This record gives sequence, structure tokens and C-alpha cells, in this order.
Amino acid sequence: MISTALAAELRDAGVRWAPISGDAFQIAGEDFEGDVFTVSDMTVEPHHYPSGTVLGFNGTTEWALDSVSLEDALWLPREDQLRDLLRGAFLSLVRMGAGTAEYRVRVRLSGQEREFASDDAAEAYGQALLALIRSAA
Repeated sequence: MISTALAAELRDAGVRWAPISGDAFQIAGEDFEGDVFTVSDMTVEPHHYPSGTVLGFNGTTEWALDSVSLEDALWLPREDQLRDLLRGAFLSLVRMGAGTAEYRVRVRLSGQEREFASDDAAEAYGQALLALIRSAA
């Protein structure tokens, strides 16, 4: 799973979230530090209003949280979502040798091939996406 720090950098760089079932997110605030929630038609679903999107918590009796605004939630995109956001810049994902748990994402940025490595494939994809956004700015 992508790190909270990288997810925040992606959000700050302009990556926008349109919640769908299966998306993971965290809520800002000390009370929720480290808690990861999942959008689900049964428990957490997005409600779209003219004033913005809120994430409604359905049937959560263990604590008093009815909803949270999208601005207070931090999306933790999955590998496939990050790869999709890379679009045509994505070239490959390689898992390095059997003795390591390192993944390398290779992308084309401004005509140059670059690699981003991490022990988590989603993190490597996220690093590549952040570099793509920054190179386009």
C-alpha cells in the first residue's frame, strides 16, 4: 500500500480523487491516525452534493461518525489506479531478483527513461507519478 506521506504529496501535487467502491483512505486527525478505511456500498459510500462530496459511514455503531468531507480524507490509491494515472508514460514494472523484494517502475518522462524503486510496487508507481506531475509543471 502507498505510504501516507506519498499519498499526501500526490494530493498536494494535484491528484484528485473520485471515490469508488474498494478505494482505501485515511481521515485527517489524531483520533484516526493509522486507521485505513475502505469505500464500500455497504459501509462507507460517497454522497455527491452541489456543495461537494462527503463519505457517509453507514451502520457504524462503534463510534459516532456519520460522514466526513472529501477534503478531510486522504486517498491511498492502489497499484492499478496509479498505473492508470501514469497512462502512456508507463513502460514496465519489474520485480528484482529472488533474494530481494524490490520493485522497479520504468517510465518515460520528457523523452527520458527513468526508474523508481521501492519494496512496494504501489510506492514505486506513486513515486513515478509524482515525478511525472512535477515534470509537466
